[in-house]
Amino acid sequence: MYLFLGLLLLIIIILFLFLIFRWNRHRIIRKIKKMPEKEKLELLSSVTEPLGFSYLPNQDIFTSTLDAWQRDLGYCGLYDDAAPYGQMVFDCEPVYFNYHNQTWLIELWKGQYGITTGSEIGIYHTDVIIPPEEYHRTLFHAVSNEEMPQFGLGVSRNGADLFQLSRCHWWLTGFRMGVFSQPEELCLKASITFIDSDMEAAFLSALEKMGRCRCSLCVQGRTVTLRFQPAKTDQPCQLHPRRCTFAQRKNRRMTQKYLRITRPFENTIDRLLYLYYYLPGFFRKIFTMRNTKKAKKIHRSNFHAEKKRNWRLRS
Repeated sequence: MYLFLGLLLLIIIILFLFLIFRWNRHRIIRKIKKMPEKEKLELLSSVTEPLGFSYLPNQDIFTSTLDAWQRDLGYCGLYDDAAPYGQMVFDCEPVYFNYHNQTWLIELWKGQYGITTGSEIGIYHTDVIIPPEEYHRTLFHAVSNEEMPQFGLGVSRNGADLFQLSRCHWWLTGFRMGVFSQPEELCLKASITFIDSDMEAAFLSALEKMGRCRCSLCVQGRTVTLRFQPAKTDQPCQLHPRRCTFAQRKNRRMTQKYLRITRPFENTIDRLLYLYYYLPGFFRKIFTMRNTKKAKKIHRSNFHAEKKRNWRLRS
């Protein structure tokens, strides 16, 4: 008798909690549908801009801001090596060249970043010219505002266009949330308008040394346009094949889970605000910068190594 009453009470409690969650879910859906677009953008921006990204509603993508905190970290080839441990599986194409007594790096990326498909293009340089054997371990600094070129990004997935961007930037990015891709499924069309013809010539010379034929490039004035598919350099997935496979399996599951949970909505801003109110834990997980500590640790070690290297090269 007491067992029966205990089970009945448990069932009543479970049913009560289910009805509360269901009522709360429908309340949140109605709230988001009634919310003005301006209010939605302000709320989402308050969350994403401290992380270095802004939302572009006309293309339903996120892109990096000029004052993103990542600018202080610069870039190093070791960041690419560590990327699979932060659920980032991509193809990358670093292009190193010397210009004005400095070694410069322009790098392209395309692939899967957690539950987002995206691409990047960034420009960095050192204070001095460094030998090629030091490229991968050297910390490059993001360029100043005066040194920023005009970047263009056009990304397609299996032949279907995802987005296009064009801005004067040091690190132009585009990320479409809720899309899962293998890096080889993506084609990146990148354009770079250089600050002068000498810089353009140095970049073109570096591409030729990497094995890119001049006929595969489009050169108009100081603007160089190239297609990034496939890569001409060794890739992180070649160093960590098992880790990349594991990361992609997890990325696929997380993407499917994200789409399933947010089924009441179709665009990214509504999906994320729904998670913000209904499942804040899952929302925080999406925006957790899992590689931040690793990146900062690499940054610190490379900063001290670079100071010693620059002192040696100057002496």
